[in-house]
Amino acid sequence: MIKIRNLHKRFKTQHVLKGLNLDINTGETLVILGSSGGGKSVLLKHIIGLSKPDSGYVEINGVNISELAGPALFRAVKRMGMLFQGAALFDSMTIAENTGFYLAEHADPETGHKISKSEIVDRVDEALKMVGLEGTQHKMPGELSGGMRKRAGLARLIVYRPQILLYDEPTTGLDPITAMQINELIVETQEKLKATSIVVTHDISSALHVGDRLALLKNGQIACIGELNHFIKNEDPIIDCLRKGIKT
Repeated sequence: MIKIRNLHKRFKTQHVLKGLNLDINTGETLVILGSSGGGKSVLLKHIIGLSKPDSGYVEINGVNISELAGPALFRAVKRMGMLFQGAALFDSMTIAENTGFYLAEHADPETGHKISKSEIVDRVDEALKMVGLEGTQHKMPGELSGGMRKRAGLARLIVYRPQILLYDEPTTGLDPITAMQINELIVETQEKLKATSIVVTHDISSALHVGDRLALLKNGQIACIGELNHFIKNEDPIIDCLRKGIKT
């Protein structure tokens, strides 16, 4: 379980997170909706330990990661992975090298043992097949479309089988068909890995497709959270706009 308590984060004069509280249940997919620049990506970076709060904390399975650094932080978050907005692939590496990068650099987070080159190849092939990119192992990121790069980023994420998956705007910039394919992959990945997934987006179609619960991040806090039927009945103006979009 992930617990976030009284989380504050400022960037110079901008107060982004303002005492945010949130519980994320093990095994669920939580979708966090909100306007652009509202702090959704900042929140994800705190959950995975890339950013430190000014005050408050993030607790992962009973461990307060906000007070950790260096090797201790790595040990606490090694079973977590994040799909960044732009996929963040290494341009100078092939798709296979990108996908297997973590496994080549670190021990298996599940067993703690170094992984052989042959096993890395097998796991890379399996991950690429899972996202529909079999046969692209020797291609470079620049040879792939935007949707294919998102898939490659997802393959790199799932190849080491994390327990917690973070998605930062996974469908941004994609056409509707490709976006739906990414949504399907998010659902399939969560089911296969039995993972906890956190998706930040302002794409209501994506939210409805992948989410077990929906949350609205507004003014630096969680303004509303619940399953779809509860969430969509909230009278917040932003949710009202989402509700109108669903009806159409």
